[in-house]
Amino acid sequence: MAVVLGSTGLPISQAALAEAVRRADGGVIAVVSIARIHGYAFGFPNPGLLPNKKERQQQRELVEATVSSIEKRGGQADGQVVVTRNAAKAIANVAVRRRASSVVTDAAHTSRMRRLVEGDPVAALGRRLGRRGVQLTVVEG
Repeated sequence: MAVVLGSTGLPISQAALAEAVRRADGGVIAVVSIARIHGYAFGFPNPGLLPNKKERQQQRELVEATVSSIEKRGGQADGQVVVTRNAAKAIANVAVRRRASSVVTDAAHTSRMRRLVEGDPVAALGRRLGRRGVQLTVVEG
């Protein structure tokens, strides 16, 4: 079975890694990390709002470390960094393209105010995946 292990840009917990390997049952795990675009300026995408070179490199390193950890646990994995404004939409699209049966992610640990202003990416991911018949597993870790 194909499984997507999604991150909104934060390091992935060991509990989420273990759950993804368990759910994959020998299948390929797609590690997806989000490098976030922060918004618009004057109604147009602005290069100053894109993730800079250092932020993109951090996400690549996070994906490489996660793939390495999965392989040490006996799983098969590949990874990608997605530059987007909408993390839930990007992770859901990867899951659909890869025909994944399950998406595993860590619980979002943000304040209520931040969730109110920016939205809750885990809840949005659940709504998107529910419409597409893909199971979401949120790991507290």
